[in-house]
Amino acid sequence: MTATEHMTTGQRIARARHRNGWDQATLAEKIGRSVSWLSKVENGRLPLDRMSVVGQVAEALNVEIAELTGQPYRHDTAELDSGHSAIPGLRLALQHASMPGGAALLGSREPRDLAELEANVKLAERLRQDARFSALGEVLPGIITDLLISTNDERNRDRAEGLMLRACHMARVSSNLLGHHDLGWTAVQRELVAAQRVGSPELVAAAAWDLCGVWLHEASVDAAKNAALAALDQIEPHVGTGGETIKALWGALHLRAAVAHSRLWREVEAESHLAEARRVAVDLPGSGNVFQTQFNQVNTTIHAVEVSMELGRPREVISRAEDVAVAEIASSERQAHYWTCAAAGYLMNRKESDALDALLRADRIAPQHVRNRPLVRNLVRDLRDSGKHRREREVSHLASVMRLA
Repeated sequence: MTATEHMTTGQRIARARHRNGWDQATLAEKIGRSVSWLSKVENGRLPLDRMSVVGQVAEALNVEIAELTGQPYRHDTAELDSGHSAIPGLRLALQHASMPGGAALLGSREPRDLAELEANVKLAERLRQDARFSALGEVLPGIITDLLISTNDERNRDRAEGLMLRACHMARVSSNLLGHHDLGWTAVQRELVAAQRVGSPELVAAAAWDLCGVWLHEASVDAAKNAALAALDQIEPHVGTGGETIKALWGALHLRAAVAHSRLWREVEAESHLAEARRVAVDLPGSGNVFQTQFNQVNTTIHAVEVSMELGRPREVISRAEDVAVAEIASSERQAHYWTCAAAGYLMNRKESDALDALLRADRIAPQHVRNRPLVRNLVRDLRDSGKHRREREVSHLASVMRLA
């Protein structure tokens, strides 16, 4: 392990600031904060518990978000390494899938039957929702490679491209989770190609939804917001006459827009998009998961918690978290995300023990998801270093398994 792997986000901010030749006053002015605030962040005395703030600092320093978060993180066991070992194979599969004539470079390989591939995609999607990213990484490169060959068959091209979009979504999610954001971008580019080739409003909306996801992970918030709004304009004519799929994607894009606006600290716009998503969700299945969006009523309430967190409204984070019907969340990844947001809210409200309970619960549900999130790592560090609780052993253990200095 190198020394830089042990650096906190605050230390990484200080390093980038020094590289620019700036003192603390210069950076503080650029981000509209006080020197005292920045000093506490760099010294680890003030938590960075919102991606909106981390993204703002990264933009001011002109660095990629991963430079401040320290991703990708590696772990001591293959199980918790969350699919890192599959990244080389996944990268190669996506490179072939993204280049003109890529299928020709695969030689005489015979793909699996398309019905079998569709079944494989469905099984992989279950792994993705269960946050079992190591298992997903073992099967995903082969699925993408076989689908690439299948897209050359004109008779089944549209069906194969639709499956390719779904497979590349999973590649995008796992790549962004692990901190390989360039690979996430490659995956979503292939999704956009699939949507363009088929031309259906549903695939166009699904690819746009994932494009927003890439940009939110990269803290390119304006780009994410603009992509969501453009997609909403594009599919609006189809919402009134389309079925449940297009309506669910309409709602999911409003959730993307709500998160983007919250990270831009635009409260009115964020709440407006959140309200529209809620309105749509009422008339759709409670277990809805169109194109892996998990768009349903419960997920809109999880997004409401996240919006309040990004807007910096501590009390509202907790009150909204209490309204989430946790038992109805079918996705382990979504459950873990909910408990992570709740933990951030508890820490904002100086409820350290409740924050730790929420983090431990999230970690039990989906450790591969939780231990690769920059937000969680910051929260665990803050709990460990605060000394404001009586559960030092539990916090130290969690910090240890996450390999935090």
